[in-house]
Amino acid sequence: MPDPNIIANALIPTTDVYDVDVIYSLDVQSQDFKEFLVRLRQSTNNIAIAVNYRDAGFYVEEVFNCGQQFFANKTLSSNTRQTPSLRSVYRKVVDFGPLPNNSLKQVPHNIPNIDADVTFTRIYATASDPNLLLYIPIPVTFVASGHIVDLQVDATNVNITTNWNASNYTRTLVILEYFKG
Repeated sequence: MPDPNIIANALIPTTDVYDVDVIYSLDVQSQDFKEFLVRLRQSTNNIAIAVNYRDAGFYVEEVFNCGQQFFANKTLSSNTRQTPSLRSVYRKVVDFGPLPNNSLKQVPHNIPNIDADVTFTRIYATASDPNLLLYIPIPVTFVASGHIVDLQVDATNVNITTNWNASNYTRTLVILEYFKG
């Protein structure tokens, strides 16, 4: 289990500054040299942990480990076959295209192996009308007009339903984040 202080800060930790002359003077057979190697390995490991536990700013159309971690599955313990551990979050962007005209539109998300063990942590989208320079979050309800844009995900598709002609919103990006287990 990684050091919780490193994860909480999620920055690359400050490493020891090594005087090159001191390193050159160390006898490779000495205890001092062995201790130096251990400290160097620990510093390198702390950097790797900090980098691996960052929330990466990549929004790509493939399933991507974004670096987020969710708490361990509470049904697991030292008495279960599987060890409790943090669960990695995966992100996928779906280029949905135009919003539908008063209907349901489905676009495959192509996330493999969606089953009962999958938990979505974020499902959200935005749509753009490039002609009128209008931008909306999804899901959204326009109180004054009663217009609704609804967003759902199932095992196969991203589903967006509108109760009005929203087809002028021709660019829609859906962001899905989930973990398994």
